[in-house]
Amino acid sequence: MKDAKMFPPDLIFIGLVFILILAAPVAGASAMAEDMLQEPVTPMVAAGWGHTVGLKDDGTVIAAGDNRYGQCDTDSWAGIVRVAAGSHHTVGLKADGTAVAAGWNHQGQCNVGSWTDIVQVAGGVYHTAGVRSDGTAVAVGANPYGQCNVTDWADITMVAASYGHTVGLKSDGTVVATGDNYYGQCDVGDWTDIVEVAAGNRHTVGLKPDGTVVAVGDNGHGQCEIGNWTGVTRVAAGVYHTVGLKSDATIIAAGMNDDGQCDVNGWTDIVRMAAGSYHTVGLKSDGTVVATGANFYGQCNVGGWAHIDQIATGYSHTIGLESDHAVVAVGDNRYGQCDVGNWTDITEVAANGYQTVGLKSDMTVLAVGLNNYGQCNVGNWTDIIQVATSGWHTVGIRADGTAVAVGYQDERCDVGGWTDIIQVTAGRYHTVGLKSDGSVVAVGDNASGQCDVGGWTDIIQVSAGLYHTVGVKADGTVVAVGDNTYGQRDVGGWTDIIQVAAGVYHTVGLNWDGTAVALGDNSSGQCSVGGWRDMAQVAAGMYHTVGLEWHDTLVAAGLETELAGWNLWADSGGILPGNRPTIVEILAFIAVALVLFFLQRRRAALLKKR
Repeated sequence: MKDAKMFPPDLIFIGLVFILILAAPVAGASAMAEDMLQEPVTPMVAAGWGHTVGLKDDGTVIAAGDNRYGQCDTDSWAGIVRVAAGSHHTVGLKADGTAVAAGWNHQGQCNVGSWTDIVQVAGGVYHTAGVRSDGTAVAVGANPYGQCNVTDWADITMVAASYGHTVGLKSDGTVVATGDNYYGQCDVGDWTDIVEVAAGNRHTVGLKPDGTVVAVGDNGHGQCEIGNWTGVTRVAAGVYHTVGLKSDATIIAAGMNDDGQCDVNGWTDIVRMAAGSYHTVGLKSDGTVVATGANFYGQCNVGGWAHIDQIATGYSHTIGLESDHAVVAVGDNRYGQCDVGNWTDITEVAANGYQTVGLKSDMTVLAVGLNNYGQCNVGNWTDIIQVATSGWHTVGIRADGTAVAVGYQDERCDVGGWTDIIQVTAGRYHTVGLKSDGSVVAVGDNASGQCDVGGWTDIIQVSAGLYHTVGVKADGTVVAVGDNTYGQRDVGGWTDIIQVAAGVYHTVGLNWDGTAVALGDNSSGQCSVGGWRDMAQVAAGMYHTVGLEWHDTLVAAGLETELAGWNLWADSGGILPGNRPTIVEILAFIAVALVLFFLQRRRAALLKKR
């Protein structure tokens, strides 16, 4: 028997294997070189008037708090190496020396798209300043006090900006300032040996290399009383307070403390800090964040930056949508309305009566609970962007603005002719739709006048109760029609409302400042929300009311208040970034697989020739 000859394909396989083995270390070296070329991003925090910004070590940015002007819309940012927060805007410095900005742009403070060669940025109340790599400075935005007059500055290494003035630190340790000087906040001409500057509303702070601090300007709240500070490594200034990071990683503060913005005595292991208008934020060495002070917009709720995204309530059950798009539920489960443990990829939840509905990311819909009228028969729905349920019927909006409904087949499901719908809400016997032009349509039982919404205009959100309908207007006032037996539509005096929820016989409103108001039937305490603070959303059931706080916790009033067992933190799951296989490991795996394949092929060839 002749020796088995090696076929050309065999030679090809062996050559491939050797190429992969040789390529693996080369690819690894290439990846290492690429990593070395990329500057590591140092995490940092920044604080505005009512929002807080965090720069992650991967160059992405997270934000929490007041987002009325879009100042927290930083989810799409990437490649950021520094962040700054103005009063109502956020600025990011990219690794390529360009800048991005989000938020209020009424004075042009976000017009940084043309900036290049930027090495540092600062956000004022109505303006933004930047330092170029050649030591010159640039500024955009409001300039009534001359705070943007920085074009003649040279040898600048850092800028700080506040309400009406801008401060520049020069490479020789001296300081320049321009803008409002009513309180002497620009009197920095004699400062020397300064290594960092910070600008408050009407005061300026400088850090010296020996760890001492100097300050000029308004001292009405003691914000300039820092003469005895020592061992300080960084400084920050809020509207009326000053903060210092000490060499032992603790924090010191002086000035106004009405909102607790100076209550930093217990903080340890701090590596960076920031001072907002009325709050203070600290970044700890383990990457977590602490905050203290005013929290009207949730700007201090940074404990995990991952929240329950939405809540919904049925008659006697409560639903929560987790940040990982899973769903949790507590309460009455007689009809399976809480059987949501296996739901995934959910983007919105709705609940009412004895039913729960979930909208999936692929625009299909799930439903569990009482189905005696077919109200859960949503399995064939597609292209849905929003859902609502009364417990007796379920309504959905399609992506094209039309509507669909299933359940009890009477007038309440007659939505086939609707167009341009952007939100739907369902009462037990009626259905209400909000149109893109701010007008409202309604179908179903109108015995109590709950469908008399034809004259409504400028509406931004609607909610349907059992026999009444409520709408929020663009100016923050509220309108209501329908049954008023319990005073559930006495909302004429409400102002600054951003969301409403209608229960069976009560109505709840969320104020812009995070407080809640409620009126109507209070027999079970469902209107006892007077002490609620820092709310992000409210939901109303039959005999209970639930509120979602900015910092991820839930509060409830009425019969169904057993939420203590909820774990609102979603497990991260998946492969951690540090545990992903490297290119070297991938190539080595392929090489081993090819070797095994080659050996198996040779063995089969030898067996065939025997």
